[in-house]
Amino acid sequence: MAEPMCPYFKKCGGCAFQDIDYKTQLENKREKLSQALRFEEIPIFSGNDYNYRQRMDMVFHPGGLGFREKGSWQRIVDVGNCVISNEELNTLIREIREFFHGVDAFDHKTHVGTFRFAVMRTPPADSVVSIVLNKDSDRLPEAQMKVKDYAEKTRVQNVLMTYITHDSGTSISDEYVVVKGSDMLNETYLEHKFRYHAQGFFQNNHDMAEKLHAYCHDLLKSYPTQEAHLLDLYGGVGTFGIINSDLFKDVTILENYEPAIQACEGNIKENKLSNVKPILMDAKHLKILELPKPLYAILDPPRSGMNPRTLKRLNEIKPELMVFISCNVKLLRRELPYLSNYKIKSAALFDLFPQTPHQEAVIELVRNET
Repeated sequence: MAEPMCPYFKKCGGCAFQDIDYKTQLENKREKLSQALRFEEIPIFSGNDYNYRQRMDMVFHPGGLGFREKGSWQRIVDVGNCVISNEELNTLIREIREFFHGVDAFDHKTHVGTFRFAVMRTPPADSVVSIVLNKDSDRLPEAQMKVKDYAEKTRVQNVLMTYITHDSGTSISDEYVVVKGSDMLNETYLEHKFRYHAQGFFQNNHDMAEKLHAYCHDLLKSYPTQEAHLLDLYGGVGTFGIINSDLFKDVTILENYEPAIQACEGNIKENKLSNVKPILMDAKHLKILELPKPLYAILDPPRSGMNPRTLKRLNEIKPELMVFISCNVKLLRRELPYLSNYKIKSAALFDLFPQTPHQEAVIELVRNET
């Protein structure tokens, strides 16, 4: 057992494991992964167990900012400090609470009110705040002036004003205005520079994500890849494909979200690479793509997992090696049987989400005949 650091523990719907010793948390996660894979030797990579997150989506309520109450979606727990957030994030939480104190907060029962969410991101050398407003509110002009005033006074580099309807529960939208700075953020992994959209996906634990990238690069480096081709599936803004491009003759990055592939194109140019090609395509259509041999693959699907058509196609084309990065152990257990031509050579656990049940697994899959 452990003493929770958070005064909102068991009230807030976030962290679930703060009353469990961190070493025990890690061992429990390893056991869960081991059972899913039926594989025993799994090293654990971990970092800070608190103050690691660089993104938070918080809800405006009449008392300030907070998170949804555990077991009650409409009720908000007022939060002044989040112990898993990094220092810069907590500074922003305090700043936004003070500046927007007393604003017309949205009521989740009546669907009346203007201020919905504050989405904050604080990567190592950048920052953004997106103030999410109810576009159906009759007090919208007043709220817009308040956000513009905040943008002038804050030291945050980038400020967005995002609009959603009264019946929407999401904190992101294609309908937004850049009030200050840009809608793109900058981050660096292993001396490679990346830009990504402020409302897009990017890992929320910088230090652990960089460890994961270093591990995958070292793993691929142990193979004869110099004349080989790398396929990066679910490539996002290109992190895995770009970081490992020095090991391969050429790289193809597949991604089905257009803003991500546009950012990927920019990242390829920023890193001065000539052997990386991004393609806007859903991975389930992999069959129509002609891929040279020898072929290696990196699979980094979202939490919703991989389409069976993609898994079956990968099993047919038989890459020399597949590096499977999974954030959903339950789905991983169902997905691996589709890859019947492969066996697990190694597996590793990366704890990007301490105090929560989530984990990242890196599976090294080699063909059965090798």
